[in-house]
Amino acid sequence: MTEKIKQTLSESKTARWVVLALISFTMLTGYLFADVLSPLKPMLLENASLDWNNSSYGFFTGAYSLFNVFFLFLIIGGVILDKLGIRFTGTVFISLMVVGALINYYALTDAFVSGGFGYEFLGSFFPNYSPSVKMAAFGYAIFGVGVEIAGITVSKTIVKWFKGKEMALAMGLEMATARFGMLGAFWFSTRVAGAEKIITRPVAFAILLLVIGLLTFLVYTIMDVKLDKQTGDDVKVTEPEDEFKISDIGKLFTNRAFMYIAMLCVLFYAAVFPFMKYAADLFVNRFGTSVDQGAFIAGLLPLGTMALTPLFGTFLDKKGKGASIMIFGSILLIIVHLAFALAPATTFVAWAGMIVLGIGFSLVPASMWPSVPKIVEDRYLGSAFAVIFMIQNIGLMVIPMLIGWVLDKVNPGVTAQIQQGVEGAHYNYTIPMLVFVACGVLALLFAFLLKAEDRKKGYGLELPNIQK
Repeated sequence: MTEKIKQTLSESKTARWVVLALISFTMLTGYLFADVLSPLKPMLLENASLDWNNSSYGFFTGAYSLFNVFFLFLIIGGVILDKLGIRFTGTVFISLMVVGALINYYALTDAFVSGGFGYEFLGSFFPNYSPSVKMAAFGYAIFGVGVEIAGITVSKTIVKWFKGKEMALAMGLEMATARFGMLGAFWFSTRVAGAEKIITRPVAFAILLLVIGLLTFLVYTIMDVKLDKQTGDDVKVTEPEDEFKISDIGKLFTNRAFMYIAMLCVLFYAAVFPFMKYAADLFVNRFGTSVDQGAFIAGLLPLGTMALTPLFGTFLDKKGKGASIMIFGSILLIIVHLAFALAPATTFVAWAGMIVLGIGFSLVPASMWPSVPKIVEDRYLGSAFAVIFMIQNIGLMVIPMLIGWVLDKVNPGVTAQIQQGVEGAHYNYTIPMLVFVACGVLALLFAFLLKAEDRKKGYGLELPNIQK
């Protein structure tokens, strides 16, 4: 039996890291498309034919999580993952990413805005939002279902191949690779759009990469089939004692440590991902940068996480201290958003703030995600990740919409002035940044509660991940 285990693909370092490279590239393409429009916000609002404003941009950005929250698609996806496996779930929902992205692209084309298919229908309701906004939001919501469930699938894949080994490092490297996609979005979108401000060009390129990401996942499935045959997992679904049951989901909501980590996740991510949708625009309006410069500075966050997350993952694998690191990362988040809200609007504050935020954004996910398998059983781990992602998506839906609404409320008439080319017209971002500060303070509270619960129950969140 021991010899058989030694011969499995997951025991081969080369095979493990090839798997990680394949699935990480898939997530890179997802993260790139997720943020491809973020640095283009000023261009979207300047384009009168698209008819976007801050509130509609916030609605579009929040639509990423619309179906996940209201139709419980993440819970459904987690159940599908636990019942039907990694290969089926990944293939279906990565394909859904591509479909949603194509709809999003269509909403921004001249063909649609000029009265193309669906334009008249979408103009017949919710008049506060233009047909372009509604079609783009619909596509982004479908994409959001696909990429979030793909993320759950990738998390479970890493646990499957790396548990008891370099799991935090593997998760850190996967996140770092995905952040490279975010970096690419911020650093290439405005340049590909060019002086002509053709928004559809970077979107089309991002869709091409999504298709390649689907292909790399299909290559991974070949290796996964071989591993299941070696370990016998291809027949384990017939053993009743190992089966996932829907009732298992209820156990998650009675687990205090799990709920603390879920609340920490939603609050921390709500202060990072929605902020990144507005970061480039913040630097343009508060710090006086150009659109390209603002996008470049915003891109410092994923650049920092790419370098630091694997390092922190290695530290967690060997030394532990996961709960303490989550506390420290939350403190950094609060400091940065306070600086963006109240500190002098200097280039140093902009650059230093993004670098420090990158450190905080490396610390918390690197310690948070490897903590989940320590708290819940393997047989419903997919559903555990799904529940966390669903709770997280509530923040990803609500906070961007709130920020867009607040921006319009505290800046009446500014969008019209910008579209008319009024010199000196800009948005005041103080109140929106204080909303992010509040999210950080609440995240810190749950980080302390999580550490206290670990001390009581002994989950081992402060212990190294590598088992000796």
